[in-house]
Amino acid sequence: MVIVEQICEFLKKYELQDKTLIVGFSGGYDSMCLLDALSKIKNMDGFWDLNIIAAHFNHNWRGAESRKEQEICRLFAASKGFEFYTQTAKQPIRKTENDARIARYEFFEDARDLYDAAGVLTAHNKDDNAETVMYRIAKGTGVVGLKGIAEQRDIYYRPLLKVTRKDILKYCEENNLTPNNDSSNLDTTYKRNYIRLSVLPALEKINPTIKDALNTLSEVAISENELIEEYLSTFRNKVIVGDRICPQEYIKLSKQAKMRIIYEYIQKFLSSYDYKKINELYEFIEQNIDHRNGSTISLASAKWLYVDNKTIETIPHQDDNVLNKVSIDINGEGEYNVDGRTFVIKPYEDEKLFIFPEETASFVYVDLSDIKFPLKLRTRLEGDVINPFGMSGTMKLKKFLNSKGISRHMRDSVLLLANDNEILWAVGVGLSNKIAVKEKPTHVIECP
Repeated sequence: MVIVEQICEFLKKYELQDKTLIVGFSGGYDSMCLLDALSKIKNMDGFWDLNIIAAHFNHNWRGAESRKEQEICRLFAASKGFEFYTQTAKQPIRKTENDARIARYEFFEDARDLYDAAGVLTAHNKDDNAETVMYRIAKGTGVVGLKGIAEQRDIYYRPLLKVTRKDILKYCEENNLTPNNDSSNLDTTYKRNYIRLSVLPALEKINPTIKDALNTLSEVAISENELIEEYLSTFRNKVIVGDRICPQEYIKLSKQAKMRIIYEYIQKFLSSYDYKKINELYEFIEQNIDHRNGSTISLASAKWLYVDNKTIETIPHQDDNVLNKVSIDINGEGEYNVDGRTFVIKPYEDEKLFIFPEETASFVYVDLSDIKFPLKLRTRLEGDVINPFGMSGTMKLKKFLNSKGISRHMRDSVLLLANDNEILWAVGVGLSNKIAVKEKPTHVIECP
């Protein structure tokens, strides 16, 4: 009962022994071993409040075979006294490992939310970890990738990660379990199957303990990464601020630290990346980080990485010829709804002294005594000009926005109060002399 004892210790380690837990249950050897062991643990002292939900996702790839396995899983869960939760993909998911994984984990998270569970247990084992490390080596990973499968990540826990597949098979045999035998596990067109069935057996001819060696490499990578993490923690929050990288802090780093920051930043946007991609992005940033006019590089199917001397961030793909144009008539005092925001022109009635707001504020005091309505509230057009507050003469709006540090990809979202092609106020950016207060404001304009 070594496996049962290992799972007990795992649950205690993460304080899960009295929680509601989702168990990913395919009905294969690994997950059936895990669910059976949990049925034994449930009757032990200290685990009586453990609540297990067996969760089975049918990818809808193999028709009748998949439905049969789904029913076997339901019956097995019932025989162990566990609630069974299942979903079948409404339409067949594309037969790729990544698409299957995404759909499966979305299902697990739905189950977790439905049952208000503390976490999700998956049945990844020691052999799975070796295969993952081998796969990442083949893809050209860095130290982070060599860590392999995490014992715990976010809501996911892997209590069998230190257990070999051989011991799992032995457990199933000793406990008279008859797991599902998914025929797709033999399809070597899937990369991980190919590694398990072809690559690792070939490497075992060189090193019979190759799986142990790969798991040792994983442990070394975890240890090395902890040292790197100690170093990164001294500056990471200054460099990655929210959803962007701060160029002023980024340029202070060594090349190696920059590469690691890039890796950390893009991993939430790319499902597959390697050293070559990280290096490509590093070179692109180095070439453009001093430029006032930003440049973009494709990052993912719907994302660009945008770089200029003010910001490094992701932006959506956008056809430059199809901009989000906004244009409404402003006929005088009142409230106007524009693109989900409220634009207000109201009389200035406060006789007290007023303080001019910062140019970046969402309201301004103005003198509209020489202005005739209607005006336009819109986004920019070719030929727009502005007479900036405190300056003589007009300048192109493009040059003005650039001087204010407005990134190229943000310029088309700036709201403009316009009189034909002359801009009176670039909301949150700057005011024109044409409506600047000379003695006393006539109105207050707001656009929060």
